[in-house]
Amino acid sequence: MISEKFFHSRTAVITLIAACFVVLISLGVRQTFGLFFIDFNESLNISNTAFGLAIGIQMLMWGLTGPIFGAIADKYGGHIAITLAFIFYTLGIYFLQIGPNTGIFFQIHMGLLVGIGLGGTAISIPMSIVGKHFPLSTRTIAMSFVTAVGSFGYFLSPIFTNYSLSEFGWNYTLFVFCLFLLSGLVAAFFVRSPLETENVEKTSSQSFKEALSEAFKTKSYILLVSGFFVCGFHITLVGTHVPKYVVDRGLEDWTAAAILSLIGIFNIFGSLLSGYLSVKMSKKIILSSIYFLRGITIIFFIFAPASNINAFLFGASFGFLWLSTVPATSGIVAHLFGTKYLGLLYGIVFLSHQFGSFFGAYLGGLFYDNYGSYDYAWYLAIALSVFAAIIHLPIKEEPVLRLKTE
Repeated sequence: MISEKFFHSRTAVITLIAACFVVLISLGVRQTFGLFFIDFNESLNISNTAFGLAIGIQMLMWGLTGPIFGAIADKYGGHIAITLAFIFYTLGIYFLQIGPNTGIFFQIHMGLLVGIGLGGTAISIPMSIVGKHFPLSTRTIAMSFVTAVGSFGYFLSPIFTNYSLSEFGWNYTLFVFCLFLLSGLVAAFFVRSPLETENVEKTSSQSFKEALSEAFKTKSYILLVSGFFVCGFHITLVGTHVPKYVVDRGLEDWTAAAILSLIGIFNIFGSLLSGYLSVKMSKKIILSSIYFLRGITIIFFIFAPASNINAFLFGASFGFLWLSTVPATSGIVAHLFGTKYLGLLYGIVFLSHQFGSFFGAYLGGLFYDNYGSYDYAWYLAIALSVFAAIIHLPIKEEPVLRLKTE
């Protein structure tokens, strides 16, 4: 049977389902923060720059704690790392709701605590644990399922959030988010690393330090780390500032929510296609193409006349390219170095992503407050698309010498 060939153990089935739910909750909540800006601005006196800074800190903490949670997952199990992260995530949203939640406290709750929570719950850690359960031939497909289901959270959450904010207000909406996060904490218990008897690869004696040294001596890994910076810049600029941008161009609030929902639904198809193609063709070509097409999509969005149709076309097209980078990127890391330290090594790649996210969030707000528009942020995003499209081409998709000789 196909299922017997795809799943090598019962733990793999349970882990894949639980990881999909964890990412759905984590990314679903994260995707909607841009919709809260107007309420935060009116109720808490949060400026564009302060909001962008909080999201930027959030992105940095997400990235900085990713390798730490990855190391915890690699050593003690995925369920331990993800459970700890959900505790931070829930506390951040809870304190943001009940206060104090202005000034430095806004930065602590929205930036620091939520960012730490994302470090262990959003994409990298759940997906790396899933990757440990599958061999090279099906790994990127399995990991693309996690990304795709997480994208469904991107689709549902803006719809719920836009309705809840208009009908009940931001306090109630954050309270419901706390309940969502608690359900994710329960699911985290079932995201289990494979037992020794369930490993799909030969057991490696490589140490933590040796894995880091090997990775940073590998040119292809450095190029991958550099390119993923651009992915972070793009998606955080769009997710954080597009709601304000479309309103400034004369469109309605609901158009912003529709764009975010379209990003979520079309990302499902983009992620699944990327995962499928990653076992059929060169992953670096897939990545180079995605970044180039992102630049084309942004050019269309900012220079085409402002209309709902054009906004929806942008949401659909950019959504198709949104997290389609993740299966190919994580697949290259696993192909280069194996899966023993996949949580750590992909966590470091994702740290670069989050540095890009910081600049996407912060510079978007800074440019707007200083120049009255987001134009310079969009121009920078286009230039970075060209950079990323080029830098992936020299990557060599082959295992390191250690794996070839084992």
